[in-house]
Amino acid sequence: MSRVFFAAELETAASWWRIFRRDGVTLGFTTHDRDLWFDGVLHRAAPGMLPAAIRLTAGFEDDPGDVEGALSHDSIAEADLARGRYDGALVESGIVDWETLERATLYSGSIASVSREAAGFKAALSCDKARLAGDTVPLAGPSCRARFCGPGCSLNPVAFEKRARVLALDPDAGTVTMDIAETAPYRYGLLRWLDGPSTGLESAIVDTNGSVLTLAQRIDADLPANVRVRLREGCDKTIATCAERFGNAANFRGEPFLPGNDMLAQYPVAR
Repeated sequence: MSRVFFAAELETAASWWRIFRRDGVTLGFTTHDRDLWFDGVLHRAAPGMLPAAIRLTAGFEDDPGDVEGALSHDSIAEADLARGRYDGALVESGIVDWETLERATLYSGSIASVSREAAGFKAALSCDKARLAGDTVPLAGPSCRARFCGPGCSLNPVAFEKRARVLALDPDAGTVTMDIAETAPYRYGLLRWLDGPSTGLESAIVDTNGSVLTLAQRIDADLPANVRVRLREGCDKTIATCAERFGNAANFRGEPFLPGNDMLAQYPVAR
């Protein structure tokens, strides 16, 4: 940061923050009284939304913070909060000179939780440093540790994706009926909505039965039939599936032949 903010008695500075939602939407806001454009993002003037004080520490502990405001801005809809569009979203915050657009990023993290408060909302933030508290040493086990088509798996997700249409929905049962006859390959996979109010959201597929999928996440009751979705095949994390179905045993991230606890508990028996 070359600019030293608040070095003079009078400063043309304002706060800014960006929200990178998991459905691909990026939102920018500023405490200035007019919109500001920088870094390829339009930061809308949002005087009713304020990032609270964020404490930055030199240690490895999480730096707490939050963003709160009224549900009055067109970009923040109550329905989107309820659908979980902001859950796990990445957040950046900083300061900008609203005349020269010199800027600095002071905080980066993610939204840990969103709660309603009267006519507004409050989003609790988790700093990027919180990831340092995680255990980076993998635990041995018979199942594959890699995410299907993710790092370590090496498979191309495009080869295992298909677009389809939803013929019927049952929000109470959490099921959708597809326009394809057999959905077994998509068990443990992902469904991404391409149409309707849930566009961009994903749901895990926990079971299949013919052309019917059972989803882990709640289905929006306002979803119309005949919406388009993208289905990605799933993997049950076993060496048999990895080798026989995907031919990817060389990248299996597990120990399928490791003796289990029953082997460790065995002891000699006199005969």
